[in-house]
Amino acid sequence: MLSNEVIDYLAVKPEGVYLDATLGDGGHALMVCQRLSSQGRLIGIDQDEDALKRAQENLKDYHDRVILIKGNFRNIKDLLIELKVYSVDGIIMDLGISSYQVDTPERGFSFHQVGPLDMRMDRSLPVSAARVLNHYSRGELLRVFRDYGEEKWASRIASFIVEERDKAEIKTTDKLVEIIKAAIPAAQRRTGGHPARRIFQALRLEVNQELESLQQALPQGVEMLANDGRFCIISYHSLEDRQVKHFFKNRSRCSCDPKLPLCKCIPDLEVLTPRPLYPSKEEIKRNPRSRSARMRVARKIRF
Repeated sequence: MLSNEVIDYLAVKPEGVYLDATLGDGGHALMVCQRLSSQGRLIGIDQDEDALKRAQENLKDYHDRVILIKGNFRNIKDLLIELKVYSVDGIIMDLGISSYQVDTPERGFSFHQVGPLDMRMDRSLPVSAARVLNHYSRGELLRVFRDYGEEKWASRIASFIVEERDKAEIKTTDKLVEIIKAAIPAAQRRTGGHPARRIFQALRLEVNQELESLQQALPQGVEMLANDGRFCIISYHSLEDRQVKHFFKNRSRCSCDPKLPLCKCIPDLEVLTPRPLYPSKEEIKRNPRSRSARMRVARKIRF
């Protein structure tokens, strides 16, 4: 997503060190590697072992300048320090799920395909979507659907789920879709896209603790950036984008009380995209899933 825009804003230095903190299939990483010399390095992090295997294959022509690590981007600082890397020249975070994950039924991410209610990006995580649906209280389900899905019918859907799981455990994506459709009045299901979209989003965020991970990753990313390093973040819904927007804004201005006469606070970021960048019409035509992507970029101005 937004690959050309990412590369333009990263301003890749041939001998630089770059971090793709959400590697996926390695699409962005490949474009960075193509601009690196043999002295440059690309470090890729992903919590999905399948993604790492695919990325390794896609980046095999640049194996001499690539380091791949299994891990969560919430641990950026520790993962880099383990490699004895203390600063990087650019960071990419693509916060979406990959087409491979969506298109693989057994991963349970898609409401269009029948599969188990898993949704774990890291399959070693203890909590799956099925566990959330079958063991969370009605109040906890309401919180997840309301806060992470911004779902208008969150309360009604939570009640329908509790009622259905009392009859039998909810195990598959198609069963969940059936419950959601039953909970939302027919007239409301005809607008706003697929009626299950927001609930599936909410469950994915809860299972993988994505917003919490992002909150932890952002300050670590700034800390590990070299002076003039670029921080490129692509998000796909308002919750993530709002978090990135506010973080960049707060780190690009003095946060001291304006009444203090001798403030020496120095911002450490310059926001390079006052408004988010969106995919071009051509990219959306090639890849309809990119339509919800938006990118924000900041530059480190104090090391």
